[in-house]
Amino acid sequence: MMKKICLLSIVVFLFLFLNDAVIAQNMKEGLWEMTMTMEMPGMPMKMPPQTNTHCLTKKDMVPQKGEPGQECKVIKHEVKGDTVTWFMECKTKEGPATFDGKVTYRGESFEGVVKMKSGGMDITQNLKGKWIGKCPK
Repeated sequence: MMKKICLLSIVVFLFLFLNDAVIAQNMKEGLWEMTMTMEMPGMPMKMPPQTNTHCLTKKDMVPQKGEPGQECKVIKHEVKGDTVTWFMECKTKEGPATFDGKVTYRGESFEGVVKMKSGGMDITQNLKGKWIGKCPK
């Protein structure tokens, strides 16, 4: 179950940046390394950070990824300067999930947080990203 929640969290984070309207002004295009740490109240052990690399551009901020059987919809999103905020609802095999997030770009880095609710659990995802170079061809 935890592995599915982690995977769903990453997929949702990536999905948010597929919409052309969600473009921060100070985001550098190229290959980004993104690290997510999760906090869950009542969890006896700390989850290890999850790190992935993705090409982000202002037109298509991440490659489209998803899992079969899940449907996500951005209900609200807004860009103010270098900060992107959103609210998303997803229908998954495990049931509905909601995501309330905020990411601020600072040129070659970003930081953000996503509050996820799924299956009666509240999960906080802390996000950090750094630009690491040009996208491979």
